[in-house]
Amino acid sequence: MKAMVLKGISSFRENRSPLELVEVPDPVPGDGEILVMVSACGVCHTELDEIEGRTPPPAFPIIPGHQVVGRVARMGEKVTKFSIGDRVGVGWIYSACGRCSACLEGHENVCAQFRATGRDVNGGYAWFMTVPEKYAYRIPDVFSDTEAAPLLCAGAIGYRSLRLANLKNGQNLGLTGFGASAHLVLKMVKHRYPASEVYVFARSEREREFARELGAVWAGNTEDRSPETLHAVIDTTPAWKPVVEALKNLVCGGRLVINAIRKEEMDKEYLLKLDYPDHLWLEKEIKSVANVARKDISEFLELAAEIPIKPEVHEFRLEEANQALAELKDAKIRGAKVLRME
Repeated sequence: MKAMVLKGISSFRENRSPLELVEVPDPVPGDGEILVMVSACGVCHTELDEIEGRTPPPAFPIIPGHQVVGRVARMGEKVTKFSIGDRVGVGWIYSACGRCSACLEGHENVCAQFRATGRDVNGGYAWFMTVPEKYAYRIPDVFSDTEAAPLLCAGAIGYRSLRLANLKNGQNLGLTGFGASAHLVLKMVKHRYPASEVYVFARSEREREFARELGAVWAGNTEDRSPETLHAVIDTTPAWKPVVEALKNLVCGGRLVINAIRKEEMDKEYLLKLDYPDHLWLEKEIKSVANVARKDISEFLELAAEIPIKPEVHEFRLEEANQALAELKDAKIRGAKVLRME
């Protein structure tokens, strides 16, 4: 099969083609696993974190990609959930131990044996991949393959972030950064919290205009003060500056939710500008998001189908994965980027 393979860590600024299109053997499903013939795979900033070593794969080479949609092509022994030809999705969570207290309470996302699709095991930048059947999800018919792909990570992690924000209907929400995840969060808020207003902070006017198109009541630059104080802010950026700037816009007791696997080091010195009275005093909170659990993906897919939430998608061929990642690195973002298998 064809696959885009990462063979080692490098700086994306210096190496604009870190992934190589190669021919590799088709994977074989083991007991309890299914073989997925991939039709679409979303492109995520986490792939840049893998490439540049902020969350490195434990071994190389590795096939990235964790927003996967495809059809069941083959089944291992003991598979009972799916049949050949079923359309399925795979997200960031590839497996967890299933036995620890976190797993037993439905928090597999913080399991010590959590394994991530496309980092700890081969992912969806390929024609085929395998996955344990209990970590695969049925895709609602309302979505095309490319529409469904971003829902499996950008949507699910946005769903978890919004839940952790503890927003109540009528309260103000801020979004810093306006890419794949944030634009889906805005769509969720419009449906679930119709009396709430969304304020967007983004460094590009293109992103700000996109936010206004989708219903944001205000969109400004990262360092701007919002016209109203905010009960919660969700940060979806890879940088530190938006974190510090967001805190000054929170109400007393407001919560900042950081939706990022890792932060880049490029502006870490911005943390030195953290001012306790302006940014943290009056019982403001900071909450991080760690991965996703299975229930985040399954619940979000149901909600997205009900609304329905359909992401804006820009398609690339498998061999154009480096180009799609370069656009993410250069902040050329409007909606989600998806690889489409020919």
